[in-house]
Amino acid sequence: MADAEVVGSAVTPTPSRLRIAVPVQRAAVVGMVLVIGLGGLCGWLGYRVHRESRAEQSRSLFLEAGTRGAVNLTTIDYRRATADVDRILDSATGTFRDEFAGRADALVTVVEQAQSKSSGTVTAAGVESMSAEDARVLVALSVTTTNLGAPAQQPPRYWRMRLTVTRVGDGAKISKVDFVP
Repeated sequence: MADAEVVGSAVTPTPSRLRIAVPVQRAAVVGMVLVIGLGGLCGWLGYRVHRESRAEQSRSLFLEAGTRGAVNLTTIDYRRATADVDRILDSATGTFRDEFAGRADALVTVVEQAQSKSSGTVTAAGVESMSAEDARVLVALSVTTTNLGAPAQQPPRYWRMRLTVTRVGDGAKISKVDFVP
């Protein structure tokens, strides 16, 4: 036993044995710090991925509700005007829904009397801003319209809308509509 001396029944390390033990302890501490640091980094990155995934799901939900709402607002056929207006009301909430519901009967009457048909097609759409509960969606549309007193082939009109879309349960509905010049 060249590296240790026996004193009584206990073995005491010699200086050469202590020189070996210190680097092993340091390596163990450094290893533990690295493992804890990497675990924390993985946890943080996982949280960010989860948060980004939820944000993308919300963005998709709001964008889909906004584009669907814009198409609903611009697609009305006199042969099914009541059903088209009901579809608009189903995709609306809040003050916008209340105001639109108050004018729904008059709109159906005008559309039926004019034998009007309009069809909106989204040409571009995007989320302007977003929070956890609502978003502002910009939608550009091409709208073709025909009615009883107008020529059969009218050029399409191009509209831009800013829709406020609000989360309602697991879905989202239109809560405000502004036309953008």
